[in-house]
Amino acid sequence: MNLEISSQVLRWGVRVFGVGILSAFVTITNLTQPSYAGDATFRCDTSKYKGKTIPTTFVFTQDGRKLPLINWVSDSFTGLTTQQRCQQVTYRFQRSYDQGTLRYIKTGILNGQPVLCATPQKNAACTDKTLLFTLKRGSDPDATARQLFDRRALAAGNATNQSGGDTSNDPVNIDVEAYLYFGSSQPKILK
Repeated sequence: MNLEISSQVLRWGVRVFGVGILSAFVTITNLTQPSYAGDATFRCDTSKYKGKTIPTTFVFTQDGRKLPLINWVSDSFTGLTTQQRCQQVTYRFQRSYDQGTLRYIKTGILNGQPVLCATPQKNAACTDKTLLFTLKRGSDPDATARQLFDRRALAAGNATNQSGGDTSNDPVNIDVEAYLYFGSSQPKILK
């Protein structure tokens, strides 16, 4: 009888120990896996541009960098101040990133307007749900996207001109992870 009880206690102890080890392994494995939604945080804050304080969309990367993405200087969008536009667009960047749909930034046309969108795949189309922001009517969305997310231009501090630039026929698909990894500390200016 004592041998039977000892055997049961031993089996129970091995099971508890095994479950504990397995739980610890799973927890450690999950903690060391990168979390797409937690790697970056987008915020609308302010920065200086030509001596003025202006709203700026920033991304804070997991490695501690604060990268300005877009300085909002244009009041050309009826009904929105630059501060409101910064807040709305920054929210869309964060929402798309958290949902895992900010894998690529693409260009498109929605409601007759040129737009930039967040998509999970290169060939996905822009929709109302993936919209990041609308560009000026008549601007070239591909040229604007290339200028906004061109790291060499960012590093040089060149401003975005929505009516000119690269008019290549290649579709724009900006790899967001690569952009964040190689990103610059100089924002683009949307006029």
